[in-house]
Amino acid sequence: MSRVLTRLALAGSGTILGLIGSALLASPRAFLETSGILVDHDPGLMSELSAPAGILLVTGALMILGAVRLRFANAGLAAGVIAYGTYGAGRLVSMALHGVPSQSLIVAMLVELGIAAVLAVLWMNTASRQQPAGGRYHNIAV
Repeated sequence: MSRVLTRLALAGSGTILGLIGSALLASPRAFLETSGILVDHDPGLMSELSAPAGILLVTGALMILGAVRLRFANAGLAAGVIAYGTYGAGRLVSMALHGVPSQSLIVAMLVELGIAAVLAVLWMNTASRQQPAGGRYHNIAV
């Protein structure tokens, strides 16, 4: 059952990252406007806004690969925890430093932190199943 949950979590959250990365790369201005953020069309600004798209696309692809091929699941889970966790934590720090953003961005932060937590639990469960009896250093002579 936990393999099914791991596959579903990786496929779903990886797809979300892929879609967000694609939207940021293709049209960062339109993507940000969905959250009520209005930006001018400045090529430098568009470049800065599109820059995270690459890491989101690659991370999403790794997560989907982990859903399809379980030998990549740990890497996908770790990457997902890092991506979602840092985005959520970054929004939280930004809120403390710069003030409260729109409600849609607060919801995004909560979703990101929630997904990171789910992926972290799945990652810990997967890692604990893969350890040999007696722990990691069982066969090391002292």
